[in-house]
Amino acid sequence: QVHLVESGGGLVQPGGSLRLNCAASGITFSTSTMGWYRQAPGKQREVVARISSDYITDYADSVKGRFTISRDNPENTVALQMNSLQPEDTAVYYCYAISVYQYWGQGTQVTVSS
Repeated sequence: QVHLVESGGGLVQPGGSLRLNCAASGITFSTSTMGWYRQAPGKQREVVARISSDYITDYADSVKGRFTISRDNPENTVALQMNSLQPEDTAVYYCYAISVYQYWGQGTQVTVSS
């Protein structure tokens, strides 16, 4: 059974930073593309970052230069470092994996507010 468990969300002031982590099990992690997408109320789902099995990264224009995705294959984890957070980054962030099929976690809330 596949499990993707996110952690690290919370409330942060504008300009602040958060680091999200996702622990994966039940998939062949090293050959999977991993990523993060977010869903804000009333807005379309947005893929913010992804990292391929050979460590090629891709970012949404809205987060380029502020967010960094990384993976740790021995630990089966993927992280999203988010800097210079703004209120428009407020959303539920979901970890996803593409490994034959696509899987995603339960999500973690990120709120950027003063």
